[in-house]
Amino acid sequence: MKRIRVAGLIEMQKGFALMYRRNVKPSKNPLQPYGEYYVFPGGGFEDDDITFENGVKREILEEFGIVVEVKEELYKREIENELEEHLFRCEYVSGDLGTGTGPEFSNNPKYIERGEYIPIIVPKEKIKNIRLLPEEFKNKLIKDFNL
Repeated sequence: MKRIRVAGLIEMQKGFALMYRRNVKPSKNPLQPYGEYYVFPGGGFEDDDITFENGVKREILEEFGIVVEVKEELYKREIENELEEHLFRCEYVSGDLGTGTGPEFSNNPKYIERGEYIPIIVPKEKIKNIRLLPEEFKNKLIKDFNL
């Protein structure tokens, strides 16, 4: 069954709010990255979300502790029957970055095995120099935002 992932691009403080992942162990899933990298905040689309936009809002609130307004879909990609991923441009509305209460921050052993999740703002001029996944979205972001 194809997994659907929704994520947000949030401009904050002259940069982008991203999730820094470190100490991620290799897994049996070839699509799962490991090591150190950054990702756009988001996660799996759930039936309760009704729309992709609702899913993005829920995920960002869970992961970052902030409320956003979803503005537009920027990018979409599909990997055969494995993954469909959507990235939306979001605008910060309220909340304190780093106060997320999602399962990643619960000390659940399932997530401890997946390494650390660290909300961070990366200055725009540093985007080219980080391992931001998916790389396809990173390359489009660099081109479209003249980074």
